[in-house]
Amino acid sequence: MASRIHTSSGLRIAVEGCGHGTLNAIYSSIRKSCEINKWEEIDLLIIGGDFQAVRNANDLNCMSVPVKYREIGDFHEYYSGKRKAPYLTIFVGGNHEASNHLWELYYGGWVAPNIYYLGAANVVRLGPLRIVGLSGIWKGYSYNKPHHERIPYNQDDVKSSYHVRELDVRKLLQIRTQVDIGISHDWPRGVEWNGDHGTLFKQKDGFEVDARAGTLGSTAAKYVMDRLRPPHWFSAHLHVKFAAVVEYGKHSGTLNLDGASATNLDSSPNDSNKSSTLGGSGDAAAQLFPSEVTGPVQNSEEIDLEMEDEADVTVPVMNGGQISDTNQNEIRSDMDKSQKKAIESSHSRIDSPGVNILAIPEDVRSQLPASFNRPTEPPRPPPPSDITNTCTHFLALDKCLPNRKFLQILGIEPLHEFSDYDLGAARPLRLEYDKEWLAITRVFASELTIGDPTASVPFDKGEAYYKPLIEKQENWIKENIVAYGKMTIPENFQITAPIYDPTRGPKTLEGPKEYTNPQTAAFCDLLQIQNHFDATDEERQARLKTGPRPNEVRVGGGGRSGGFRGGGRGGGSGGGRGRGRGREALAYLGGPSEYYFLNPRGLPLRYQRR
Repeated sequence: MASRIHTSSGLRIAVEGCGHGTLNAIYSSIRKSCEINKWEEIDLLIIGGDFQAVRNANDLNCMSVPVKYREIGDFHEYYSGKRKAPYLTIFVGGNHEASNHLWELYYGGWVAPNIYYLGAANVVRLGPLRIVGLSGIWKGYSYNKPHHERIPYNQDDVKSSYHVRELDVRKLLQIRTQVDIGISHDWPRGVEWNGDHGTLFKQKDGFEVDARAGTLGSTAAKYVMDRLRPPHWFSAHLHVKFAAVVEYGKHSGTLNLDGASATNLDSSPNDSNKSSTLGGSGDAAAQLFPSEVTGPVQNSEEIDLEMEDEADVTVPVMNGGQISDTNQNEIRSDMDKSQKKAIESSHSRIDSPGVNILAIPEDVRSQLPASFNRPTEPPRPPPPSDITNTCTHFLALDKCLPNRKFLQILGIEPLHEFSDYDLGAARPLRLEYDKEWLAITRVFASELTIGDPTASVPFDKGEAYYKPLIEKQENWIKENIVAYGKMTIPENFQITAPIYDPTRGPKTLEGPKEYTNPQTAAFCDLLQIQNHFDATDEERQARLKTGPRPNEVRVGGGGRSGGFRGGGRGGGSGGGRGRGRGREALAYLGGPSEYYFLNPRGLPLRYQRR
């Protein structure tokens, strides 16, 4: 049974692409859209990542954005209580976040009243809907690592903290019952081929090369989407509106939800002749906002921060309290022959402009030995019998800027009937825990390690091993949580870090501190699992005094793997396109007042210790 989209019933949901710290504009746009479509309110706002829950100037130093382009945004007004979100809001993490803040809420939690972060991975309920969230972007070299990042961060940690980890994906793949909505910041890999990819490739330079190489999007998100098969999947990250339909076991086509009461999410973003009214058959996103809708001021120096993320800047490391100004790509006399050879070969990689090694004619490729064939993904097991949906409607949206397609308003019913659920009486709806997910969390709690880059993640023992454990823990959840009426997520937000002081401004050399979030403590207490995110003041001070671990030594200009063109747009195990713009960057060394500034080559310009 395919999921239906109606305006007369079901939940009223707004979906927004990348947040980028523009909550005021997003909420204003929703309010205007509700007026246009004659809705009194919405039940939920979903933001697809890059939310930027920046509480104060210190948090900006843990956000992967060039210093020149860092902005405090307006989230701090909601964190401090100056404003309150007018709509229940949930979001996943992206690759431009205050990672130290979201680290406190690994299992999920309120970042401000009425604004809920889904954590690294999560399943929550809203009324009759089950919603799955997966934070972060795909980087193959980080996937099998533990969550080793912990304050004080080095420059690598600032970036790798938002990389998807296998353990979190493994937990999602244990879900055995149907979900309704999936959310990821990064697109599921390969989903572009299920929509109007021709128009997409014309709109976004470089996408076709990455798509044909199989490196566009997230392998992890694809695993989860193909396994759980929710009727709806929402993403952001690539700053373009794109719709598709994935039909499992059938040939895919463009997304077209025709019907008298359906909202058409036509995959062609250039069709501007359709009605903007929800409930008609038009493309609501294409004409959702008239020109007078207030949006953020256009930045004339707007840059694509996704490209900044893919460019690896060479960062000096701190050895024994001293700053090393050695370029890590420099060939030194103390290197052995293998190290020198690796750097020399990386300098001559075939990835120069105008050389497309992917454009090898198929007749030539067919003559190559089998070992030269592109790797194929091994077949994955079929979904459990209780996952019955066969069609996923995918929608990606842009970031909140004028004349951009960043917002969609939908009415969504759950896949299965919910005649016994009185939505009118239940509104306003509150988020609830998911019984199956809580059981999975208990099973995997002992396998989580944080802050230790030398730790090994326990290997995947397989469904046959985990299934009986999860079933046992579901009984525990029934007896200890469900029976006591504790399934509603408590609205227990508390301020942890200091609120933003506008008199000091958004730039500071003061390092961020680590906090124990009471919400995480309460959640771990509810499930009776260890809280890995707690520490004494003495332990935290000792880590700050020691400083961050050295950055990883890299060879090659394209990223850690030294491969050609790396991972493309959000994918692969290399460093991407390497279009770094060479601006000055600030690197936090870790003691409460130790910083250095980098020039375009990554060498220190000045160093300050206060």
